[in-house]
Amino acid sequence: MKFRSPKYEEASINIPAEVARLQHSFNGIVCSKKGDEYSIENNIIDFLGEEPPRMTFAQTTNQWQLSALLYERIWRNRSLSIISGQSFPVEKEKALLNNWMAPEAGKTYLDIGCSTALYARALKREEADCNVIALDFSKPMLEEARKKAKAEQADLYILRTDARFMPFFGATFDGLMLGGTLNELADPLKVLYECKRVIKPGGTLFIMHLLQAGSLLPKLFQYSTGYSGLTFPSSIESNKLFERAGFSIADQYRIDIVCFTKLKKHKKNGLSNMAPIYS
Repeated sequence: MKFRSPKYEEASINIPAEVARLQHSFNGIVCSKKGDEYSIENNIIDFLGEEPPRMTFAQTTNQWQLSALLYERIWRNRSLSIISGQSFPVEKEKALLNNWMAPEAGKTYLDIGCSTALYARALKREEADCNVIALDFSKPMLEEARKKAKAEQADLYILRTDARFMPFFGATFDGLMLGGTLNELADPLKVLYECKRVIKPGGTLFIMHLLQAGSLLPKLFQYSTGYSGLTFPSSIESNKLFERAGFSIADQYRIDIVCFTKLKKHKKNGLSNMAPIYS
């Protein structure tokens, strides 16, 4: 797998295929021809080192070991049902992901802000012969992602880096996934620009995010979480954000404030491919 050096845009870094084979521990150093070096520890490729990006409080909590340990066990598998107030099991979410992404053997996909790599693992279960990279800045989350992927015998490249400056060349990926991360980003437009840069023409960007609540009590709760850095755009605001970043909406599915969006790169100006939101 070929990555782009975080320091030298024209320099590549070749990651051995063995790094993604999580049944065997891989440790070592990789570097570009320019000489910049990066460590691999227990199969986790670290492009950040000891310099984490500037974070909101919500992002900081993802750095806690306890958060990583409990994320899927206590929260993620039930979160959308709790948030929406309707039954929406995580298996239904994975089915929607696989349906819209339609992973194919030999193609390459990226799970951005992956946490414990729920989406990345689901894609590998759907198509074992595709290539998947799971990306996050949290070491504890990535360590938990490795454990879960290893238990499921899902081969993944696991990368610690900043999604605002992704270490990939343009048009690298056939599909991208962004599950819940959009609400936590301090600069969502920057990340979406990066998504547009690294995705291939015709590729799919799958996003799950939370919208602004309509009723009073949920609105008050969302307002109270503002100090943490979480944001909750309206459907109009989020769709305008996607448009500004250069994407068109190919499909969209909404259950209360939970919104799933399938995006494609603009082929021309305007939103001629935009589909209405439905629930």
